[in-house]
Amino acid sequence: MFGERPYAAVSTAELAQRAGVARGLINHYFGNKRDLYLAVVRRMVTLPRQDKVSIPDGTPGERVDAIVGWLLDTIAEHGTTWVKVTSHEGVGDDPEVQQILDQADDAAAERMLVMIGRAELAHSAPLRALVLAYAGLVKVAGREWITRGTLTRTQVHQLLADTLLTMITVTIPSVLATEPIPSVEPGER
Repeated sequence: MFGERPYAAVSTAELAQRAGVARGLINHYFGNKRDLYLAVVRRMVTLPRQDKVSIPDGTPGERVDAIVGWLLDTIAEHGTTWVKVTSHEGVGDDPEVQQILDQADDAAAERMLVMIGRAELAHSAPLRALVLAYAGLVKVAGREWITRGTLTRTQVHQLLADTLLTMITVTIPSVLATEPIPSVEPGER
């Protein structure tokens, strides 16, 4: 329901009715609608465990194709709810939601560097920033595919794969060759 309508337009009573449970059960487990929404946000932005992803050891193109396929499968699984949560359309300018999204972005950036075979760069601020910029593209492309229908999954796959392959083969090597890479600890920004 949070993916179908704005946060303010969803009531706890409606949530309970749709779930087929008593409203008190939602309150018992989540406290209130906002706490339930925060649980939904956490669920939408938590990536599946790494061992659930099979990335081939082949060429960079084969690895990228598998990574992008996995990203799009994850987006498709949650559909419009993922779009709403990742585009800040939920409860507005909420610091707790923003903190959840920031932590998820950091974890996703680290995961992406591991998946592209560059785990040793996970603590590099500039390279994490490049991956975070790519994550912005993933979010916008996902929205264009899932909610607006202006792009097909195939088109989104091509866009994301081409961009990621360029990052891996051109951008990251260029950054590594031209600039010292200062380290940051996870969670520092």
